[in-house]
Amino acid sequence: MKLHQLRYIREVARQGLNISMAAENLHTSQPGVSKQIQLLEEELNLQIFQRNGKRLTGVTEPGKSVLELAERVLRDMENIKRVGEEFSHEDVGTLTIATTHTQARYRLPAAVKAFMDQYPNVKLNIHQGNPMQVAEQVQSGDADIGIATEAISHFDKLLCLPAYEWNRCVVVPPGHALLKDTPLTLEKLARYPLITYDFAFTGGSLVSSVFAKAGLTPNVVLTAIDADVIKTYVQLGLGVGLLANMAYDPERDTNLVGVDVSHLFPHSITYVGIRRDVYLRRYAYDFIELLAPKYDHQAILKAIHGE
Repeated sequence: MKLHQLRYIREVARQGLNISMAAENLHTSQPGVSKQIQLLEEELNLQIFQRNGKRLTGVTEPGKSVLELAERVLRDMENIKRVGEEFSHEDVGTLTIATTHTQARYRLPAAVKAFMDQYPNVKLNIHQGNPMQVAEQVQSGDADIGIATEAISHFDKLLCLPAYEWNRCVVVPPGHALLKDTPLTLEKLARYPLITYDFAFTGGSLVSSVFAKAGLTPNVVLTAIDADVIKTYVQLGLGVGLLANMAYDPERDTNLVGVDVSHLFPHSITYVGIRRDVYLRRYAYDFIELLAPKYDHQAILKAIHGE
């Protein structure tokens, strides 16, 4: 049994059983991947993957156990490598953060700037996606840290630390009729055409559930994953924008007027998520502390151990 065989079966599973895509990501040939999988199955005397001819169609029950153990072995190998890097190159490496657009655009910049000043030799990668994608990237090891709202806290393999709370505001062009319709209620808001986040993103599902509990159906005419896109279409007069209050700055957004609606919606929580079984470099802990100062290195380790 070879480590590269474990990498091959893991990548094939990650690529939805597509051997061609797995081979491309592994920088090797498709026949080479197929051959190594076959050799591993022969050695173990079991089938890892179900087949229809030459095409893989599923994972067998014993294959699921093999894949889970392979993931654990490869993760432990990566952890060992990180321990070596930690003590031989303390301030050199790569940190990958997965987060949503709103967090990356409006909440992370100060922490990112401070981190890059502190660790100029660490390459920082920021991947953007919806909360489910953020959690999946951390769980798969494609990202070291995930920063997102709601859904990320539902993944059992992740330790999710509540970092900060936020709420929402409505944005409209100056002179809009809504500005004379205060104080706003859910009933009033439901009368206006709304432009808001795609419900797979930043607290969207919470917004829809609040309206549903009140027996209301909001008139959502347009959704986007990007607060700047929402504001652009509001400026065009296509509707009323409902977005995270961190995304509205009266000094920057001079052609819009913001109205706080935190009395209508419960606070959302942004979580910092890491895998419980991953060895993180010191600088990863320092980044988390820059973003959420209440979580220093020791506090995070205690949380990992359930204290």
